[in-house]
Amino acid sequence: MVSVVIPALNEEDTVSGIVSLLVTIDLLDEVIVVCDGCTDNTAQVARDAGATVIELPENVGKGGAMMVGVRAASNDVVLFLDADLIGLTREYVINLVTPVLQGKADMTVGIFEKGRVATDFAQTVAPFLSGQRAVRRSMLEGMSDLDASRFGVEIALTRYAVENNLTVQEIVLKDMTHRMKEEKLGLIKGVAARMRMYWEIAQYMARHPR
Repeated sequence: MVSVVIPALNEEDTVSGIVSLLVTIDLLDEVIVVCDGCTDNTAQVARDAGATVIELPENVGKGGAMMVGVRAASNDVVLFLDADLIGLTREYVINLVTPVLQGKADMTVGIFEKGRVATDFAQTVAPFLSGQRAVRRSMLEGMSDLDASRFGVEIALTRYAVENNLTVQEIVLKDMTHRMKEEKLGLIKGVAARMRMYWEIAQYMARHPR
């Protein structure tokens, strides 16, 4: 069985649809939403949709929120999903978790395709930044820096897999995308949030040169 962990920061508009789909899939034993210092109604919306919700009083960053969810999870396979996805389907969820469940991959990475130009281009150029991943819990327990990785968490996961010769399988997610920060926060705040995300990624890479 699989535990789903969804880190969320003020995603009340999209998290319900994601959770409502996930709780109908038999392979998924639990759906955990970690509200990372949310100031909106994300926690209640996710809870009403059927998720187990963990509310953090302060924002600890994406990597920290993900690891809070992992520690609360009860299964050996963990599926990470972003809380702002558009176009997630039952088929895509099954495609992400099956290779790991069957032992054919140590980690899968979902790659958007034909969703929208901006997100397609970003994931074509940098697929290692995708937040849609299934992974074995044992891999996560072998990593010591995920709590503090913030938006560098996807780079940390990819780098660990490569350095340890683990099998990574890319899963194409056609017609999928996510709400962009500029759509959620407005142009000025959205651009600022995007720059902060890139800065956190750059900081992680600077602290962990290859």
